[in-house]
Amino acid sequence: MSASGSEIRGKASNASDFSSKMTITKNANGIYARNELSRRERVGTQMPENCRASRSIARKIKLLLDVVVASCLLIVVMPVFLLAWVMVSLDGGPVLYGHTRIGRNGVPFRCLKFRSMVPNADAVLQQLLDTDADCANEWNATRKLRHDPRITTIGRFLRRTSLDEIPQLLNVIKGDMSLVGPRPVVEGELQYYGQDLCYYEAVRPGITGLWQVSGRSDTSYVERVNLDSYYVRNWSLALDFSILCRTIPAVMMQKGAR
Repeated sequence: MSASGSEIRGKASNASDFSSKMTITKNANGIYARNELSRRERVGTQMPENCRASRSIARKIKLLLDVVVASCLLIVVMPVFLLAWVMVSLDGGPVLYGHTRIGRNGVPFRCLKFRSMVPNADAVLQQLLDTDADCANEWNATRKLRHDPRITTIGRFLRRTSLDEIPQLLNVIKGDMSLVGPRPVVEGELQYYGQDLCYYEAVRPGITGLWQVSGRSDTSYVERVNLDSYYVRNWSLALDFSILCRTIPAVMMQKGAR
């Protein structure tokens, strides 16, 4: 990819300028979105017809590659998958954790991970935020904690190596996710996307993405939104390949992993 992370952030709009103007609605089918006209206006409607057709073919190729590559990867990493399954199960809690995230077109889905937190993680987080102002400010700014008491010992290792995300290959095979795309977010995070929510909802969330290889938790949420929007506006199969290649060293160096 030719543009650096700082260049991308410079080109992208500042999400904080318009997040307060954004109203997110949930329809009768449980789908989160702005109005459909606004999404069509902002994503692809002004592209020439031949460009839209070319992109449509490329996206079909992307979907096919997602399923084929994810299936092959799942077979290759099966020994690691089984070992992680055994290690996570030792504390008696559930092995897989399916958290509700918002996918393409605002449709919620269950995003799978190896459980990396204590079983009562929500209660532990709420108590921490109620009693520690610094942690509350950090959580509000990044939706992450540098020193998260909810994370188990094996969970910390899985997170730092990104092995906790191996089950998301099943999400890719199912069609809920892609190998590359914006990282899936929860309902409460949609407000941070402001007018750029249409970009996030235009594609399937990814196991890795531009944010993943640009610092992850070391970046602010505004930077994350800018990176996601830049990715969707400038998407190509070549960009996906570039991000996949950059993911390996990012995981090895544990850049921004928490």
